[in-house]
Amino acid sequence: EMTGVSRTLVREALRQLESEGLVEVIPHKGPVVTVITPHQAVGIYQVREVLEGLAAELFATNASPADRVALRKALDEVRVAYESGDVLTRLAAKKHFYDCLIRGSGNEALGSSLHMVNARATILRGRSLSTPSRWKASLAELEALLAALDARDPELARARAVEHVRQAAKTALANLESQQAPALAAGAALGNR
Repeated sequence: EMTGVSRTLVREALRQLESEGLVEVIPHKGPVVTVITPHQAVGIYQVREVLEGLAAELFATNASPADRVALRKALDEVRVAYESGDVLTRLAAKKHFYDCLIRGSGNEALGSSLHMVNARATILRGRSLSTPSRWKASLAELEALLAALDARDPELARARAVEHVRQAAKTALANLESQQAPALAAGAALGNR
């Protein structure tokens, strides 16, 4: 009622979020935001490695000159967003970068698959990009990836994309585990009473 949106539209949005694994509907309680466990995060990053590595490999061989210009511009946007310090701006710029990478890969099925994985990965990406030292390393990794793509070296592009995902995974998993440790300790302390 506050937003003037119909209940049907809200239900449809919740169904979409549920299908992307971002919302979980609990019987007799309703929808709640999904909590990603460290184990689930590892799985997401494993899939991202494979899919983003393939996207980079295909981009290196298939991208048109226009695709290459678009990706370079997208990386410039990422640089500006990273320097802004705003996590939401960083996430939007990073999404645009990956959209350009996927478009230039020329593989529509890959784009659909990555879209589903990236919906859940965005939660983790936010954790990674909010870590103060990570954005500089991330930017250097993306610049190295772009250099491999510009050189049209599919093997090197794949390797650099995989390395970027692995480094992001390390940061996000460390962040996730450090945030869950106090909650687990508090739960254990309550259980000992």
